[in-house]
Amino acid sequence: MRIGELAAAVGVTTRAVRHYHHLGLLSEPERLSNGYRNYTLRHAVVLARIRRLTELGVGLAEVRDVLADDAGKDLAEVLTELDEDLARQEAAVRERRQRLRALLEAGTAGEPSAGGPLSPELARLLAGLPDAGSPMAAKDREMLALIETTAAPEARERLLSALRGALDDPDVLARVQEAYALLDALADAKTGDPGVERAARALAACIPAELLPAEDVGEHDAFLRAFYADFAPAQAEAVRRALHLLTGERP
Repeated sequence: MRIGELAAAVGVTTRAVRHYHHLGLLSEPERLSNGYRNYTLRHAVVLARIRRLTELGVGLAEVRDVLADDAGKDLAEVLTELDEDLARQEAAVRERRQRLRALLEAGTAGEPSAGGPLSPELARLLAGLPDAGSPMAAKDREMLALIETTAAPEARERLLSALRGALDDPDVLARVQEAYALLDALADAKTGDPGVERAARALAACIPAELLPAEDVGEHDAFLRAFYADFAPAQAEAVRRALHLLTGERP
């Protein structure tokens, strides 16, 4: 193959091929009697590997290390690994497209009040939560969306499982609605307002035990400080007391 044919076959420019020669990533081929480079299938395989790695964000120095590791492998091994890598990429793309389709079908991809995009399952669960224009309900949805997005897979499944179990109970839904109303009423209240204790107890009655942290998280925790700062003072105090009630501590 000529350099132009190689570049076209792999989907790069001839300038890129020459650059990889210059960096030592792609070996120079033998030249024909007329002086033209004669590229082989091996060059195409290596060039395709360089392209794939750089598209994944791997720096050229790291690409050099990867290629060095492949130096002792025969062509069949390299082709097999390349095929397996592409299969994994295809599977990842299919999974992402399935999630996008599910979001679009559920109509939640652009739902600002829920902190979207959400997973279809969390979107269905949140649809069962009482809302009625409650600011606290909107904040609760945002927090659950944040937790689902940032949590490890096992923690995410624990969250969804706890919500499934809780929201199947009509009594829990009634208690959630009551807690939202009590917390909304504290938006302009003082931290010593009697409603703080009522809201704390109502909220504690709604939170599944599975959603509590496995170990004590102190008030110094940066995330917890930011969490409390997102509420009005009396609301934050009610949430703080609810967590203390659930963990058996005194406020």
